[in-house]
This record gives sequence, C-alpha cells and structure tokens, in this order.
Amino acid sequence: MWITLLGISFSCSQKKESVLIQDELKEDLSTFVANPQLVEEQPINQLQIGDSAPPFNLPAVDGNYYSLEDFGDSDVLVVNFTCNHCPTAQAYEDRFIQTVDKYKNESVAFVAISSNSPIAILPEELGYTDLSDSFEEMGIRAEMKNFNFPYLYDGDTHEFSTAYGPTATPHVFVFDKNRKLTYSGRIDRSEKPGTANAEDLHQAIDFTLKGEALPADQAQTPAFGCSMKWAWKNEYTIKMNKEWEEKPVTLEKLSTSGLADLLQNKTDELMLVNFWATWCGPCIMEYPEFITMQRMYGERDFQFVSISMDSPDQEAKALKFLKGKASALPNYIMDAKDKYEVIDVVGKEWDGSLPVTLLIEPGGNIYYKKHGPINDLLLKQKIVDHPMIGRYY
Repeated sequence: MWITLLGISFSCSQKKESVLIQDELKEDLSTFVANPQLVEEQPINQLQIGDSAPPFNLPAVDGNYYSLEDFGDSDVLVVNFTCNHCPTAQAYEDRFIQTVDKYKNESVAFVAISSNSPIAILPEELGYTDLSDSFEEMGIRAEMKNFNFPYLYDGDTHEFSTAYGPTATPHVFVFDKNRKLTYSGRIDRSEKPGTANAEDLHQAIDFTLKGEALPADQAQTPAFGCSMKWAWKNEYTIKMNKEWEEKPVTLEKLSTSGLADLLQNKTDELMLVNFWATWCGPCIMEYPEFITMQRMYGERDFQFVSISMDSPDQEAKALKFLKGKASALPNYIMDAKDKYEVIDVVGKEWDGSLPVTLLIEPGGNIYYKKHGPINDLLLKQKIVDHPMIGRYY
C-alpha cells in the first residue's frame, strides 16, 4: 500500500522514514499523527516578566501548524496552556472563549496549547471529564465547545512547552508587540464557572495594549489547576496500571430475583449495568471501555456492574474472559433456566438483543439505555454530566 505526502510517494514500510522530513515540511502539512513518547526529565524554564516569548511550531486540531511568527501582526499575544481533562481547565473554557470574542476587534491574538502527555495520564485522573488529552480527543473538545482560537498539541515530547514553564492548567502568558512577557498566571481568581469574568487576564491585555506595565504585584499570579502531565512523570501511571491488572477478578451467579433487586439500585450511586456474553462479538469488543469508565468514575458516586448472559455451564469461559480484561469489579453470570426469564425481569427496557447497557439512578430509574454497541464518548458524557457526578468540584 502506498500513500502520497506532498506529491512524494511512500510505502507503508517507509512511513517512519517520512517522519524524518516533517521538520522541513511542517508549514505544508495538513495532517498530523500524534506519537507521545517516554522522554527523559527535562529542565523546565520559568519565564519572568520581560522575557521573550520562546518560539514554537506545533500542530493544531484544525489541521494546520502554527508558529510564533504566525501571530506577528498582533500587538498582544495570549498563550494559554490548558488541556481537555482537567476540571479547572474546563471551568475556565467559556471565560477564555468569551475573552477571545471580547477582543476580536482589537489587535490581540490568542492560542491555546496542550502540553500534556497522554501516556502520563491514568483513567483514575479522568473522573471529571469525558475526554483525555490525546490529539484526537483535543479535536473533539474543540468542536464540542466551538473553540474560536487555535488549539495546539505539544504532548509528544514537550519540545516547546518546557521553555514557557506552565505550572498548571490553565496557565496564561501575555506578551506585548515585541513579544516580551507582561503577565503570567491565572485567568481570574475564582474557579467556579459563573463567579468571575477573567478579570486578571482582561487587565493584563488592557495594560499591554496601552503599552503600560502592570503593577509589580499583579504581573505574575499563581496558576491554579491540575499539574502538568510531563512524559517523564509516568512511573506512578505504570505502577497503578500494574496494580489494577493484578486485582482479583471474580464471577458470581445471580438469580432472577437477585437481578430484580439489583436493578432497583438501592445504593446511593449511579449504576452502569451491561449485559453481555462471550459469544457476542460487539460485547467483547466494547467491554474494555466499561473497565476504563469504572476506573475513571469509580472513586465518585458511580459503579459499573457486569452481567454475563452466558449459560451457567460456561462460567469458566466467562471468567477467563473477565480476567483477561482485568474486570476487577462486580461480575455476575445469570443463573436462570432460560434467557426469557431474564428478559422478563428487565422488562420493557430490553428487547432481548445483546449487548444492552443501562445507566440506573438510585431508586431504579433508568436514566439512559442503549440497545446494541455503545458510543463510549456519548456514554461518558451521560455519566459525567449527570447531577450526581458533574464536571466541576
């Protein structure tokens, strides 16, 4: 199979070689394939007021590359280090979007950069989001929120971000016409959406537009949010993944009366229930997504429950599958004479086809149901946007 890049043909076996010429062709590339890598720990700069803006040349979710020079016509440049997954970053998204709109007729340019490495993020760190920080998911977030600014990715090796030295997401840097730093820090001092209006950032932009220096005690403020996910900070990620894979996996038989009781959800948690079977292709293909969701939301008011519709005499086969997927959570196999007994218990919420997934509120109300394979992003949105969970603290 051959692909063509800027008129040059490469075989699939040569794709790695094509990466070597990307530095020369960045300004012309319309596509980008992320390749987050383990890197040795690097020194992180701390920009001071008056320092020059470090150069960058990074891919954006709109298919283009952007460099520092691309914003050269603007009197002010605002660089926002942010990400998808952090609840604080999400809490400030609308304020940043509104700020871009506020200054659309001024000589102010805005750009956002995600420098987080996807390989340094655990599912357990995604409890307040539906998206992680991969390049592909950045594009989804930008489209969902209708970002009105370029959203750049520096998560492969942090080639440029370490020169800026962001400490948390979000962290904004404001530069003047000569690209000297005039402000660094927070967007404003109130994290909760609707309680502030980006006052610190607006002040920094206004002063910089007028060519005036901010008061010394206001030029640099703390940036509060999630820590940066540098690629050398992955020891804990490896450790936690290993611990999860080593957790015991069990499978218990469940009677129809036990199922009826379970579906009443007498807990104080949002319960996600998936009916599946080892002989169901779509079931086994989507199953790992449910494990990820349990790891993402399991420390909140959430629980995933797995119910196998394999025959009771196939218990060993079902358990082997669950162990292979590290399904360390409540796993059941129906102990019923026939499948129709189970369908009768579930009732109108199930047409009998597999897989079927139910999101059940305390008290048994079915908040969401899906016959057939799930859309994992949609289901994560249903979970995190439920009032019992939520995206913010």
